[in-house]
Amino acid sequence: MLLRVFGATLHVIEGVRVSVEVEAGAGLPSFHIVGQADRVVFESRERIRAAFRQSGLEFPPGRVTVNLAPTGLPKVGSALDLPIALAIAGTRVELEAARLARTLFLGELGLDGGLRPVRGVLAMLGAADGAEIRQVVVARGNLGEAALAAELGALGAESLGEVLAWLRGERALETPGPARDSLAAGAPPPDLAEVHGQEAAKRALEVAAAGGHGLLFVGPPGSGKTLLARRLPGILPPLELAAALEATRIHSAAGALTSDSLLVEPPFRAPHHTISDAGMAGGGRPLRPGEISLAHRGVLFLDELPEFRRPVLEALRQPLEEGEIRVARAHGSARLPARFQLVAAMNPCPCGWRGVSARECVCLEPAVARYRGKLSGPLLDRIDLHLAVAPVPWRDMLASGRSGEGSARVRERVVAARARQARRFAGSPWQSNAELPHSKLSEHCALDAAARALLERSVGALGLSMRAFVRSLRVARTLADLDGAESLASAHVAEALGYRYAPIGV
Repeated sequence: MLLRVFGATLHVIEGVRVSVEVEAGAGLPSFHIVGQADRVVFESRERIRAAFRQSGLEFPPGRVTVNLAPTGLPKVGSALDLPIALAIAGTRVELEAARLARTLFLGELGLDGGLRPVRGVLAMLGAADGAEIRQVVVARGNLGEAALAAELGALGAESLGEVLAWLRGERALETPGPARDSLAAGAPPPDLAEVHGQEAAKRALEVAAAGGHGLLFVGPPGSGKTLLARRLPGILPPLELAAALEATRIHSAAGALTSDSLLVEPPFRAPHHTISDAGMAGGGRPLRPGEISLAHRGVLFLDELPEFRRPVLEALRQPLEEGEIRVARAHGSARLPARFQLVAAMNPCPCGWRGVSARECVCLEPAVARYRGKLSGPLLDRIDLHLAVAPVPWRDMLASGRSGEGSARVRERVVAARARQARRFAGSPWQSNAELPHSKLSEHCALDAAARALLERSVGALGLSMRAFVRSLRVARTLADLDGAESLASAHVAEALGYRYAPIGV
């Protein structure tokens, strides 16, 4: 007897539908799984046998062959346990064919026959086309995540026995609870008003948030670089629905979701400087997204930038330009989304006190050269805003009350600037000034006469590369948006150029 049940597997961050075909026939007792199954899928044979015994089900006595189609695609993970078990059970008991044909089944089996949650349910639901597949059955622990796919009906079960009873029309399965705000935000991020002083750095944060620009803080220890960077999410606009779904699917595939809600706020990722190449860019076996992709539509914060290994930093160059990263390994390749804001912080030298009058730098010149040499020129050229951060005077630290504007007021200006960009780029794939391509600069970055003259003088005087020239224009466009101006004035160009090359030695 031949039976077919639909499941899904993950290919990095995309779900691929798997047709589970089972043939149970005469012959010596055996259980074979074919179709490029990985070790976890291969081990499901023992989980399924035990689950059948504990659920009071009869396992076919003869030869059982399971084919996972398409056979050319590697099948990974334990989410195929449930569809394989159902297909085998269907050779012994009658199941409702119509339900089998329009349902996707995802879940890991315990030895007791219970269903356990699996990683990447929301990502795997991309395997359902909405026409042939109209609903999904998952473990109860994955029900909230599955309900985020509004085009599918989500059902939850506790055990293999419950799913079989539903397929025989003997009982109903659990549905998601009352509709709730799937975009509910978590705890509020730290407020910008908690930072004393550092008005120039706060301005740079606002500009970075308004245009989606990269930002590098350079300053001595304790000057507030990390404090400032961690307040960037609080002034970023919330994610639109399409971006929220995209970011949530990536986190689902990586097993990084912490709730059943969409990621309404831009992701903020801050990996440790000991991270590996694969941890940053993506990799492993099977392939998984790295920190670059987990920061998609959000912020990637690299504290102590020169302490990261050189290959890890150089992996940032392609995604900073193209908004995606191509990962190629011996066992597979993938193109992963990576449209993020890079925010970094570093000291001016190994001891951190170079250029600070209150402390003496103890670093020798060769040590300083090696420290700065860890950052390549092309990487620094791809960071739009460079800012020297000086220590805050102790009197300002002891001042009572809150300092400066709060995140809410700054966010209002950022949202207004992003709204201008949305209207300007309507119908195009770009969402912020940082994504504006070279070919559209003349159309969207009109300069008045004074601004053009200033820019022409600065290109030669500062030795700007073509990339630096383009990025300076993008920043100037953002400054004009913050001011509500249509054309770029000399003040906008001057401020943008001032951010371009802050001294590494404060």
